[in-house]
Amino acid sequence: MSDLVFQFPNVNAFLAMNGHGVYVWSAYGISALVLLSVALAPVRRRRKLLAAMASRLKHETGNGTP
Repeated sequence: MSDLVFQFPNVNAFLAMNGHGVYVWSAYGISALVLLSVALAPVRRRRKLLAAMASRLKHETGNGTP
């Protein structure tokens, strides 16, 4: 098993990434937001579709009673 060596002397240096931390962490943040929106889009679309179908069914049957 290989020895794992931390490449930065402390956590602050890790977060700063030799002056590139702003770009690195913002890229991670933007990527996470995009992935989250891609994952949640079908859920939101399904809820909207089900609400529209329920509204249409309620309208067609007259206040939801068959």
